[in-house]
Amino acid sequence: MGCGACCVAPSISSAIPGMPNGKPAGVRCIQLDDNNLCKLFGLPERPAVCLEFTATKDVCGSSNEEAFSIITSLEQLTSR
Repeated sequence: MGCGACCVAPSISSAIPGMPNGKPAGVRCIQLDDNNLCKLFGLPERPAVCLEFTATKDVCGSSNEEAFSIITSLEQLTSR
């Protein structure tokens, strides 16, 4: 089972299939499945911003809860 924090916590301004205007912070991406895995992984429709994201310890921490906390904090710091 995946984490999904990077597909929920941050805002994404790029169009996503099923979400043509992107997604606001805190909203679950429509392309995130029940196991918190991206349905577009490996497909050309996957937005560039998602392709460029690398799940690293400094962004994701060591648990789902920590990932949501860190990514939410980064979203808040960069949205001002």
